[in-house]
Amino acid sequence: MAVLEAHELYRFYHVGDEETAALRGVSLTLKPGEIVAVMGPSGSGKSTLLNCLTGLDEPDAGHVTVEDARMSRRPEAEKTRLRSRALGILMQSGNLFPHLTVAENLRFQMQMAGKFDAERSSRLLLGVGLAHRATATPARLSGGETARAGLAVTLAADPPILIADEPTAEVDAATEGRLIAQFESRRNDGLATLIATHSEALARRADRIIRLQDGKIQHA
Repeated sequence: MAVLEAHELYRFYHVGDEETAALRGVSLTLKPGEIVAVMGPSGSGKSTLLNCLTGLDEPDAGHVTVEDARMSRRPEAEKTRLRSRALGILMQSGNLFPHLTVAENLRFQMQMAGKFDAERSSRLLLGVGLAHRATATPARLSGGETARAGLAVTLAADPPILIADEPTAEVDAATEGRLIAQFESRRNDGLATLIATHSEALARRADRIIRLQDGKIQHA
């Protein structure tokens, strides 16, 4: 049974008289214990797809369901409740509160979900290679460290569904391996993960690959 479904998503953007079709009839499913990689060149519609899946943007046609609840075209309060219950969202930026340290960001996320666990927080920081940066604020982190801290914060509440946009874009191969291990641990626990990525290493560890081109899924 799918925990996330998208049915025939279309999304259009307009600048003056020009129209761009960012998504053109995209359908997909995500099941528990599955890692799905979404791949495609820049401008293929990956980020737009993730925004529609998480309810941060509305499709112009089609709809999204999360754990059998409708996400598309619902009141914002209803979408927020659904996101907080079912989704962990890792975007390319803006995942950390700038005035909090890495450890404080983790604690805040866990407390919001009613799941604070100091031992789990320490394990997460160790797993993403940031145990030594727990007291650093985001301004003192490198790009790669910021990406890893954002992932740890997103995983803090152990969300049933993780949606991640280029989580390994700014890390070296060794660090990427540690992050992939986090995704595989989720798979072993029966949790679902959908990742937009350019990384072939990450894609090789996925259960399925969805390839986008010009807003459409490319079938083999």
